Amino acid sequence: MSSLRLGESQTPCMGCTPARCGEQGFTLLEVIVALGISVIVMTALYSTFFLSRKAVDAVDDSLLRLQESRALLDTIKREMESALYDSSKVANGKAYTLFKLEDRDFYGKETSRLSFTTFSPLVPGLAKIDYFVEEGDGKLVLKKKIGSAFTQTGEPKSVELMEDVEAFTVEARYGDNWVKTWDSAASNSMPEEIRVSVKVNTKKGETPFMVYEVARPRYGTLL
Repeated sequence: MSSLRLGESQTPCMGCTPARCGEQGFTLLEVIVALGISVIVMTALYSTFFLSRKAVDAVDDSLLRLQESRALLDTIKREMESALYDSSKVANGKAYTLFKLEDRDFYGKETSRLSFTTFSPLVPGLAKIDYFVEEGDGKLVLKKKIGSAFTQTGEPKSVELMEDVEAFTVEARYGDNWVKTWDSAASNSMPEEIRVSVKVNTKKGETPFMVYEVARPRYGTLL
């Protein structure tokens, strides 16, 4: 570092006065422009984060509803594959076995009521199960009733399985066609295949999705 000699003076910096030489800063206009750019960048980042978070929440809700729907249909499939209808008992006046499928409509939305007798771990012996849809708070709710097929003491209580259902349809295969009504007491037979579909709403504005399962009753069939 060189030192000043006696009688020499340091040359002021360009654009500065001798009193403020070496003191650099920003003007008010530069500060305002920088703040404006920062606000724009932060707004863009926040909007991106908000939209990404909303998309993640929508996906999580859809996946949760999808898992719930598949678990429900898997249970219904297992129960229907264990369904029992004994025409000989009906002929003898012991009509405690049944398989009945009814087509219903709720304000233009397709629904079904399914009643059948099956073997269930929840009820000792033979169980009678009903799946049906009811309206609650302006939404369709899928419900289930289960009780003993032999005793008729009291009405089984219904339990809610899934809320905000767009459609619940059950179809039985008759030849090459799928029909929405079936009564084993009239046909004296069980359908070979039963298709259960449920259409579920997700968040508002999202498109409902549909899942289905096909059950093949095992009673009376060769293994």
